[in-house]
This record gives sequence, C-alpha cells and structure tokens, in this order.
Amino acid sequence: MIPLILGYTLDLLVGDPQGFPHPIRLIGKMIENVERVLRKKCKSAQDERRAGIILWFVVVLTSYAVPLVILWLSSKISLLLAGAIETVMCAFILATKSLKDESMIVHKYLEQNDLSSARKYLSYIVGRDVENLNSNQIAKAAVETVAENTSDGVIAPMLFILIGGAPLGFLYKGINTLDSMVGYKNEKYINMGRFSALLDDAANFLPSRIASYLMITASYILNMDYVSAYRIYKRDRYNHKSPNSAHTESVCAGALNIMLGGPNYYGGTLVTKPTIGDDKRPVVNDDIKKANKLMYATSLLCLGIGITVKFLILSF
Repeated sequence: MIPLILGYTLDLLVGDPQGFPHPIRLIGKMIENVERVLRKKCKSAQDERRAGIILWFVVVLTSYAVPLVILWLSSKISLLLAGAIETVMCAFILATKSLKDESMIVHKYLEQNDLSSARKYLSYIVGRDVENLNSNQIAKAAVETVAENTSDGVIAPMLFILIGGAPLGFLYKGINTLDSMVGYKNEKYINMGRFSALLDDAANFLPSRIASYLMITASYILNMDYVSAYRIYKRDRYNHKSPNSAHTESVCAGALNIMLGGPNYYGGTLVTKPTIGDDKRPVVNDDIKKANKLMYATSLLCLGIGITVKFLILSF
C-alpha cells in the first residue's frame, strides 16, 4: 500500500520524465520484436491466430515476471530498497499527470487560438484525423481522451496494483499495450490481434464499471451534474464498439452536460459512431480542465477507498 501511495504522489508531482527510459515503451518495443519474429513463421490466418496467442503470453508473462524478479532481488538487499523501487514502478504504471499534461497542451494552444498547434498535439493522443477539426471538435476530442483514459490509464492499473502490487500493475499494462498496438480489426491484425483485444476487454470489464461509479461520486463532490452523470451513464454506457470504453465517457458527458462520440474520420475514412450524452451546448476549451478535475478526483477516490478496503481486509 505504501509504494502505491508514494508512487501515486510521485506521479502527480513528476509525471513521465522526458528522455527517461519508460517501462511501457520497453513493453512496446518487446511487442514489436516478438511480433516480427512470429510473423516470419505465419503462412495462414490460423498461424496468425496462434501467433497472437503466443505473443500475448510472452508479453504479459514477461511484463509480470521482470518487475517481480527485480523486487525479489532488491528485497534480499534491503526492504527499503525494494519499497523505493516499487514506488517508482507504481509512478510509471499510473498515467494521471501525463494524461492531464498532454490534454492541457491542447488546451493551451486553443486558449491562444493556435489551431494548428492544437491539432498537432491532439494528434499525439488521439487516433482520428485532426487536420480539419475546428476548436470545438478539438476540445471534444481532448475531453474524450481524458474521460476514456481515466479508466484504463489510471483506475484500472491502480486496482491491479492494489490486488498484486507493481508486478500485477505491469501485467495489466502489458495487456493494455498489446491491445493498443495489435488489437485492431484491420487486415494486418484481424487474426494476430484478436486474442489481445478479447483479453483487454476482459481485463477492463470490472475496472471500467468501478471507475464509472467512482466518477459519478467525484462529480457530486465537485458540484457537477451528478444526476445527469448517472442518467447518461445508464443510457449511453454501451454506445461504443468496445464494451468498456463508453462507461467513463458517458459519465463525463453527463457531468459536463455535453455530447461526446459521433462520427469521425480515421485515415481519410468516415467512421460512424453513436453519440454519448445530450447536445445541450457545444464542447468548449474549458471542458478539458473540467474533465481533468473529474479524472483527478476519481483517482483520489479510488486510492482512498482502495487503501481503506485493503487495510480492512488485511486487518482480518
């Protein structure tokens, strides 16, 4: 519990230092290298599906085993050393400050009416085409990113850490990184990425729902429209191709009384998606700040409640 508390605090203070070798980037490199080796042996769609399963187990088990061995070896030297290393690990696993910082860069350029720079930095955190987005559409995309990633970037890894420490947190990040890199339904990954996509859905099933109720509570604490947050959540939480992604998005849309989702262009192709929330007003730049406040409050609630529950369980 102590490394999680300290790691969360460290993440809020420092975030992800630029130029420092980030463990999640190392997981990404491992995925690329293992995929490259496995693809050379694939002659059919069935081979690709089998390779996808092997890829998943290699990446996920390695993501768990490496930090586990590091912590075990360091504990043989000193428990304080192991605690310090696990604290840094927890800070790397959580993405609270980096999520805020990346979205607030977009906010800064929108504030300056520099749409070109706002689009540029937005492109680093979203997958859609950004070239023709106006200021309201840019703000909406940034809010959607913060809302969706509140679950899989902050709450889900925190819950995994609470259950099994930093090693289980890295196991989750392995699952999540695999989905973000190979979990697509395009020609390249429809077979190899299928297993990773399914297991990511399974891993996020409970965390996304826990995150949503924590976010509804946070909207009440922040004096946002918690009644609408709950109503929109119950109505629109499945308005997404993923069974989990619209849960926190729908809460955020309701709390801010805005509409998220809807059609967007990806690679020049218009992709029609359901809307989330009611179109009561346009999404504006200030909504990025509000979404971040909601994300921070939700993460603090999760940490406080999670630590309390774990302490009570261990007390028995």
